[in-house]
Amino acid sequence: MNKLIKNELTKIFKKKSIYITLFIILSFVILTNCIYKFFYNGTSNYYYDDNYIQTLKEELVELDPTKESDMQLYINVKTQLDLFELSERYDKGSWQIDILQTKVYDYIDQKNNYIYGEIKDENKVKEMDNKINDIIEKLDKDDWKYFAQQELEEAKSTLEELEKQKDKIQDKQELKTLKDEIEYAKINKQVAEYRIDKDIKYGRDYKNNALNTYQNEARNVYIMGEKEEPLTYSEKQEYNESIKNKEISQYIIENDVDVNKSDDLRGILRDLFEQYGLFIIVMIIMVAGTIVSEEFNKGTIKLLLIKPYTRNKLLLSKLITIFIMIAFSIFAVIIMELIVGGIIFGFNSLSVPILAYNFNTQTLESISIFTYLGIQVLVQLPKYILLATLAFACSTLFTNSAVAIAIPLLGYMSADIINQLVIQFKVEFMRFFVSMNWNFNEYLFGNLPRMEGMTALFSAIICILYFVAMIMPTFIVFKKKNIKNI
Repeated sequence: MNKLIKNELTKIFKKKSIYITLFIILSFVILTNCIYKFFYNGTSNYYYDDNYIQTLKEELVELDPTKESDMQLYINVKTQLDLFELSERYDKGSWQIDILQTKVYDYIDQKNNYIYGEIKDENKVKEMDNKINDIIEKLDKDDWKYFAQQELEEAKSTLEELEKQKDKIQDKQELKTLKDEIEYAKINKQVAEYRIDKDIKYGRDYKNNALNTYQNEARNVYIMGEKEEPLTYSEKQEYNESIKNKEISQYIIENDVDVNKSDDLRGILRDLFEQYGLFIIVMIIMVAGTIVSEEFNKGTIKLLLIKPYTRNKLLLSKLITIFIMIAFSIFAVIIMELIVGGIIFGFNSLSVPILAYNFNTQTLESISIFTYLGIQVLVQLPKYILLATLAFACSTLFTNSAVAIAIPLLGYMSADIINQLVIQFKVEFMRFFVSMNWNFNEYLFGNLPRMEGMTALFSAIICILYFVAMIMPTFIVFKKKNIKNI
């Protein structure tokens, strides 16, 4: 058997197509890393570009604030332009622009309403100007902590006022509303305290993203946790997702580590099967879809069968070779990314852990990138094995390489569409469909699967049944196949 497998591997690595495919994968790996290094910006931009500003200016000229039909649109456009003019005082991406967006916009809008709106009021205009100027003064002094302290004091004040109202309210619904407002105030207070304690300047970097995510998800966790009626399955999934995001965001805030970063070696390795999964599948299917059919097409099957081995043993050696090539394809891509990513980004990011929230233990687990990659390889294997087995079966049954490659590729590309439709329309019997079961990633760490009632054991059984259903006729047909006329 070892000799047969060695012979099969030798034939595979003599093909130019393997090296062409590896070269294409390597080229794509280099391109992906270069794009992340030189063009990708992980933080969101929230300033206007020149074309948009020019469009606003042209639109403003055409509007007449004295016309009732144009009035509100004129105010909206004028407010955006006024905000842009203030933003030009500061560097793009600075914390000041974030404050302008969140705290000054409303004052500018109110000011323009008092100037151009139906109710004109010069005193209110002056009042808004004073508020805007006060904020600008703090921005120019780079005094971001003033705003953070202001938010903290507002949260504390709101919380104290709400707590005082508790004893005065008797109505259950009003008490429920008050309880919700108290919880929101506590969350706002916690966020403000985090900002000050962890010295997080306003902006759109990973720390601020973590603060915003923590605030939103903490609220969502509370809201869903307080629901009186039982949660639907989709709500349970949403609830779990919010818990996970909240815990991860809290870790980022408290430890000052960007575990969500995607534009470095660790981030690309974390998403390796999403980035390069198609290339792995193409390589696997190319090998599995030609390993038998080419023997028939070239007539070498006769030379193979005159050897002192049973047909089952010959076919089994080819199947084992395919499994070896699955491992080779996966590890070839990992090694390529490690080398290319290491050269472009360096290896420092590999020390940053991967975080996973374990719903079984209700704890946040820290995993090394290599342990995480090992787990991902294992959970991706069922999909790769089943697609390779389908290509292998088609190659043996139809002895046509094109068909053997096309069928599994089309099946893979249509699988996500089918899965989405099944979940959207809740087609229960489709839980027995293979693509609904070959992704074991969704069972990790106590996660809820895409469809209610599915379990890891159920999916494992389904995958085994599909594997057996493809392998059995393949061996039976190959054993009985007449090769005299080939």
